[in-house]
Amino acid sequence: MFSSIAPLARHNPFYAPHFQLVQDGVRKRPAEPAEAPATRRGLAAASANEEYSCEYGSLKFYALCGVGGVLSCGLTHTGVVPLDLVKCRMQVDPQKYKSIFNGFSVTINEDGVRGLAKGWAPTFIGYSMQGLCKFGFYEVFKILYGNMLGEENAYLWRTSLYLAASASAEFFADIALAPMEAAKVRIQTQPGYANTLRQALPKMFAEEGVWAFYKGVAPLWMRQIPYTMMKFACFERTVEALYKYVVPKPRSECTKGEQLVVTFVAGYIAGVFCAIVSHPADSVVSVLNKEKGSSASQVLMRLGFRGVWKGLFARIIMIGTLTALQWFIYDSVKVYFRLPRPPPPEMPESLKKKLGLTE
Repeated sequence: MFSSIAPLARHNPFYAPHFQLVQDGVRKRPAEPAEAPATRRGLAAASANEEYSCEYGSLKFYALCGVGGVLSCGLTHTGVVPLDLVKCRMQVDPQKYKSIFNGFSVTINEDGVRGLAKGWAPTFIGYSMQGLCKFGFYEVFKILYGNMLGEENAYLWRTSLYLAASASAEFFADIALAPMEAAKVRIQTQPGYANTLRQALPKMFAEEGVWAFYKGVAPLWMRQIPYTMMKFACFERTVEALYKYVVPKPRSECTKGEQLVVTFVAGYIAGVFCAIVSHPADSVVSVLNKEKGSSASQVLMRLGFRGVWKGLFARIIMIGTLTALQWFIYDSVKVYFRLPRPPPPEMPESLKKKLGLTE
């Protein structure tokens, strides 16, 4: 098996030093004449030049991508804490919180405006850690799996590549998120339990030990892995489609601002699908973290088909906006730090020849 992987790795776009992409075009091979058209693009940029602050796939690149993930996830999730609080309360107590507007009204009447900010601290910490792993590891796994597939297969199977890389990244991201997510739900959905993170953590540990922080990790995987697979794969393919069918000029001719607008639109489209795919598991997580001694299967059986879709409209608004802003912030961080930002993939010349598309 390893003997077959090695030749593939040597013929992929990340291995060959002369196969390099730049942000606004494709660098030609030194041996090629100056008038030769530069048409080759791949799934990733290769090494850095004076335009970039680091090489694609270097430790610095991964670290800065992780910083982008911290900012994109931490800031956006904290910004929508009021909506998230109402959504969680609708899921665990639908008789009291009948709709989004009713939920806001009841919360303000009982806790005041400050009550809408409950759970902001575990939200910021937890989703910052999740963003670090989600975006940082996604770049790691996308390059790793792309190397294993090789240039042609990485293009042909690019959707599967995005799905596999994002699922792998989210597996680790949810382990980082689980403790803070459990504390957040307790603070938001159990009146009188705790008002701050400092009150919630020792109380949870005293009641259930370490299990209190990780009993929701399996439902988190059920919710977040499908969500993240949709988030990354749908985003990548939507960006590709927008540049191909909607944007009236090639990406290389678009300004940085225009490229970020495309990023935002693609992110929102991906976010709508993400919310729908992950909502049933989100409902289970909210109820499970509120109750003691319940299992995910027991909660799912009790909620039923209609119950797991409670709060979907609020989640679509929240996740659609979140996902769009996250991709916008993440891409902006890449621009700010001058990181390599590969263009949408195009079919390799070697594959075109095999398919008879070129002579």
